[in-house]
Amino acid sequence: MEPRRSMRWPITLGIVLIGSILALGVGWVLVSIAAALGSQNAAFYWTVLGVGIALLVLVLVGVVVYLLLTIKAIALSQRQSNFIDSVTHELKSPLASLKLYLQTLTMRSVDVQQQADFHRFMLEDVERLDTLIDHLLDAAKTLHRKPSASDEELSVQLLLTQSRDQVVMRYRIHPSSVKVIASASMVRGRQADLDIVFRNLIDNAVKYSMPSPQVLVEVCSEKLGMVCVRVIDNGPGIPVALRRKIFRRFVRIGNELERSTPGTGLGLFLVRSILRSLKGRITIHDRTDEQGTIFEVNLPGRYVAQKDSLSATPSASLN
Repeated sequence: MEPRRSMRWPITLGIVLIGSILALGVGWVLVSIAAALGSQNAAFYWTVLGVGIALLVLVLVGVVVYLLLTIKAIALSQRQSNFIDSVTHELKSPLASLKLYLQTLTMRSVDVQQQADFHRFMLEDVERLDTLIDHLLDAAKTLHRKPSASDEELSVQLLLTQSRDQVVMRYRIHPSSVKVIASASMVRGRQADLDIVFRNLIDNAVKYSMPSPQVLVEVCSEKLGMVCVRVIDNGPGIPVALRRKIFRRFVRIGNELERSTPGTGLGLFLVRSILRSLKGRITIHDRTDEQGTIFEVNLPGRYVAQKDSLSATPSASLN
């Protein structure tokens, strides 16, 4: 349904332009006839001339709009090509690794320690594939239904700790690498949607801060009717010129075929889409004390207690 809706506007504009050009041609013929008949038809002449000029302006505006739509379509096509490259890379790398380990185990005997190492590596590749599939499924579900606030009130503390635990487990890093400092606060929305928001932000913070991530997730100072969450990393930072572009669909910084970090270019697009539907927003800032980036999320909600810290154990806490 979405592709058909997106094509309706360019098709309508094309039809309007064609009709305007035809009317303009007929108008100039009538003007020529009126001019040939003499000055007694001056009123008709000026009327048709005015209509012709209006149609000419309409055609020029339509051509400019059509050019902008064409540029937008080309940019989307390029981003889709990047997306295909990234997904192909994400699929091919673990599959090639699995194939190599299985061929080695089949063609020659290896000792028990090597077998254990091979099984561990193969499990990591399977988990990488599983993560990619989950990400694509998240994208499909979010794009085909509009996320919206629900009657369910969710604890921000619990959402952040659950997202943190998933990311820590995925990258096999020490829990102290991701610290959460959260006050007791509540937001409304579907848990699956908010999980996507915070999991993607924490995942990006860890991924782009490797090999020594130091990520802080904190609830900001109170804002009237809003809950503010900051995800602060120690990565290389994001150029100012790219801070709006990275929220577009399929956008990733750099060349897909030369990039070492995994991803599909959908994570931040999903984050912004969900936050917009929940009447929230996200902004990006530089760290003032050292290298890194701050992603600040503001969601409608309420604070229910004074600020306190959660410890960094996998069950509920962070260091």
